[in-house]
Amino acid sequence: MKKLAIITSHPIQYNAPLFRLLAERANIHLKVFYTWGQTEQGFVYDPDFQKEFKWDIPLLDGYEKEFVQNVAKNPGAGAFNGIQNNDLIDRIDSYNPDTLFVFGWSFKSHLQVLRHYKGKKKILFRGDSNLLDERLGISLKKIIRRWFLTWVCKHIDTALYTGNANKAYYQIHGLSKNQLVYAPHAIENKRFADADESHTIKANQWRAEMGIAATDLVFLFAGKLEPKKDPFFLINVFKTIPQKHIRLLLVGNGALEKNLKFAAQDDGRILFLDFQNQQLMPVVYRLGNVFVLPSKGPGETWGLSVNEAMACGLPVLVSDRCGCAKELVKDNGRVFEAENKKAFADALLFFINAGSQLAQMGAASYTSIQSFSFNQIAEVVEEAV
Repeated sequence: MKKLAIITSHPIQYNAPLFRLLAERANIHLKVFYTWGQTEQGFVYDPDFQKEFKWDIPLLDGYEKEFVQNVAKNPGAGAFNGIQNNDLIDRIDSYNPDTLFVFGWSFKSHLQVLRHYKGKKKILFRGDSNLLDERLGISLKKIIRRWFLTWVCKHIDTALYTGNANKAYYQIHGLSKNQLVYAPHAIENKRFADADESHTIKANQWRAEMGIAATDLVFLFAGKLEPKKDPFFLINVFKTIPQKHIRLLLVGNGALEKNLKFAAQDDGRILFLDFQNQQLMPVVYRLGNVFVLPSKGPGETWGLSVNEAMACGLPVLVSDRCGCAKELVKDNGRVFEAENKKAFADALLFFINAGSQLAQMGAASYTSIQSFSFNQIAEVVEEAV
């Protein structure tokens, strides 16, 4: 059986189901090397959420893995020097894989792996960067970055791209058509579904406890309260909409939280909830009627919260700076120009006046997201190996 070594920083809810599925399918043998060794106990400090937490769903079950000692002075996934492993190459060599699957290059050890195994092992690569935030025109910084990323891509045999924006990124940095394979971003659609309507019942009870009427239309934001997601823009435009029976619910924590709550204090229609862990998220999404992701970037490379909201049957409203916009938003929502107040206000009014179309868009979300699955990614990985 062919052997695959997966190199990634730490366990996350968006990758573990893929690793588990590959092991269950048993068409290849895989071993995951987690390079941020300090996360073995599951606790992670997220500087964007500004808190330490541990995911409340299993992320290590069902597949072979190894946590590699991280000797970085300031360990973490937020900086290039945050992940440094003295014996990663030796550990990979001991496993003796046929193919390597590297998640991201922007850690010292991950780039070392790309350089060391170039021409020795087949290298698959996963990263969802795009050019949506790139400014027009030519600058020295842009030229240097383009040169460097082209050099990085020379170490890749096959890139698994998430969508058209990600594909264009790889192509401009030198990867050819036959080096690119479509593998769309996915989440556990089944976990967010509501076959027995228990999530909906809990959400309705929660809404009532927060003073939200059954007839109120709730725009829901769920994520880190950070600049790139532009929650200030969201609040400021929402406040200009006069309708009384609408609500804005922001779920999450982050650096902007205190100032956001100050900005919203004069509008009783705006509510906040703290960060909620994974087991509750299928209920949290159902607190809303429309999911909103108004990101301006830089760095909103996809927006997996949109996948999750769609799996919960919500219509979606996202900015054109979200990498997922062209792939996920069709007849199930609207895309607006980032930072364009009029365009966003018009989009909010569209949903407010949508009536029965809301249910139709929600059903379209649920149906279309089923084709964005881990099975697709697993098949691509197996064929590549």
